[in-house]
Amino acid sequence: MARVCSVTGKGTQFGNNVSHANNKSRRRFQPNLQETSVLSDALGQLVRLRLSTNAIRTIEHKGGLDAFLLDAKDAVLSLEARRLKRRIAKKVQGQQAAA
Repeated sequence: MARVCSVTGKGTQFGNNVSHANNKSRRRFQPNLQETSVLSDALGQLVRLRLSTNAIRTIEHKGGLDAFLLDAKDAVLSLEARRLKRRIAKKVQGQQAAA
């Protein structure tokens, strides 16, 4: 399984370890990924996602998973997140049409 955030797409970065003697060796910077369950208000269920801690903070700041996904551009989201966004948008439009 790739170490990539399923919402933001944040993944592994590469760089150098630099010693005091200025010797350089390659290293990897891994994102801090957490397997979390996030509540979707529109769907009325918990959705399990592999998110970076930065993405979790952003989702909370935007007011929940639904608000975050509906506000996000499709180009930034992963395939899994785009499918979830479509499900949420369909449910929200159905609720608005009924009201």
